[in-house]
Amino acid sequence: MATPTITVMLAGVGGQGTILAADVLAKTAVAAGLDVKLSEVHGMAQRGGSVDTAVRFGESVASPITDPGCADHLVAFEMIEAARQLPYVKPGGRLLVNSRIIDPLPVLIGDTEPPTGVEEALVDAGAIFMDAEELACEAGSPKSANIVLLGALSTGLEFPVELWTGVISARVPTASVEFNLRAFELGRRACGEGGACLV
Repeated sequence: MATPTITVMLAGVGGQGTILAADVLAKTAVAAGLDVKLSEVHGMAQRGGSVDTAVRFGESVASPITDPGCADHLVAFEMIEAARQLPYVKPGGRLLVNSRIIDPLPVLIGDTEPPTGVEEALVDAGAIFMDAEELACEAGSPKSANIVLLGALSTGLEFPVELWTGVISARVPTASVEFNLRAFELGRRACGEGGACLV
């Protein structure tokens, strides 16, 4: 029986480490012997614009393109981007959201009002919220919130923990390996058996 194609979308803004997280996920899937396709969309990433990445993996993946209603998992690094990507999540899909809001540039410069109803829409969609920054600080590195979110994601995928930790150790700077491995474990615990964000 063929391994079904799984689609994971990662959504955030520039500077949050979404691209590194997507790369770790893709490399972990490759290490598991799967075919992987990856697509990225950058919107003024260095200025805090949207950065969305789709990682698709399975026995044979025909295209990196993700259509609305097709994502098995959405990992959102902040709440506004989570709400913006909701149409891509399939019915029954898993929605992991960092419980943080980063106002977009038009709001920051006063051109528009902050969006309303974001949290309510995510709650209605069954979002699983976690404070990735707090867990990253607990791990010893506030920059490792992206790896915390990967840890949470990993509880919903079938890759062995050893594959994840091996890829993380090889991908992040040597000086930050210990912090990032701890961040990954804290993310797993947060969504693990009996954890606060257990589905």
